[in-house]
Amino acid sequence: MPSSVMPTSRRGEDSQSSAAVSTVGLRKSYGDKTVLDGIDLHIPAGSVFALLGPNGAGKTTVVKILSTLITADGGQARVAGHDVATSPDGVRAAIGVTGQFSAVDGLITGEENMLLMADLHHLSRSEGRQVAAELLERFDLTEAAKKPASTYSGGMKRRLDIAMTLVGKPRIIFLDEPTTGLDPRSRHNMWQIIRELVTGGVTVFLTTQYLEEADELADRIAVLNDGRIAAEGTADELKRLIPGGHVRLRFTDPSAYRRAASALREVTLPHSRLRSSGGTPIDEALALRIPSDGSQRELRSILDWLDSAGIEADELTMHTPDLDDVFFALTGGTDQPKEAVR
Repeated sequence: MPSSVMPTSRRGEDSQSSAAVSTVGLRKSYGDKTVLDGIDLHIPAGSVFALLGPNGAGKTTVVKILSTLITADGGQARVAGHDVATSPDGVRAAIGVTGQFSAVDGLITGEENMLLMADLHHLSRSEGRQVAAELLERFDLTEAAKKPASTYSGGMKRRLDIAMTLVGKPRIIFLDEPTTGLDPRSRHNMWQIIRELVTGGVTVFLTTQYLEEADELADRIAVLNDGRIAAEGTADELKRLIPGGHVRLRFTDPSAYRRAASALREVTLPHSRLRSSGGTPIDEALALRIPSDGSQRELRSILDWLDSAGIEADELTMHTPDLDDVFFALTGGTDQPKEAVR
């Protein structure tokens, strides 16, 4: 299996400068434990980039380095055209960060949280109130603005958290597992917010424990494992790395099934033929699985073959590996549920 869809290489200064976020050979260790072992990233402006990996893979460490919260032990990193090591103030002026845990102060109201952020960004009182009001309305928090943030639901707190991040009008936003703990409705609402941010020209660097989230939102995805990028590409490119795709042909006519089975030399044995205890079939459907990469060209060839052989399948379905399959194949993880990988 290839280690990467798009092989990473050391890029020149021009390439780094043209990206919203770029790293070359980024390294970080804690004692004798190497957390990041030469990370190369190139994230275009106005895109969503998702970083996946098991618990402890180093996703949050990457975010902390790029947001100047900690320093790297080696390599180079540039954010919004600024070197993270030599120009941290320039980086901070261009970014917003929403961490795994909400930065909302529950003892004050939502509006007061927003005004506090406006003060931290040195906005005038009138400008701060205007920005706060606009963002509270944008995130559907106007009615709750005068209530203590401790009374907010998890989804409301997350929306307030991101609204606070946007007070400084950042060009790049780091969202470290922004939907962890949210119910499905709140998660989908957060997805819509992220899409709107990108439509407005913001670059989003996303770490997530939900593979569906990366599939739904990200322009490009990287899988981090053992301190290295195991693979990087679009969701479709990553899925094509993993074998196991197939076309399933289902028949109700046993003779059609037998003709298809004898003619197709590369199909597997029937994967389903259910019988009752008396030996009478309880499901007359017979099926064949044909290995396939899921491409339009290959599907067309299968349909052409069926037509030329005069065989009619009652149902044709396709299965391609999903990001769950990709994740477990690349990280060797088997101890976590597919929907909750960190």
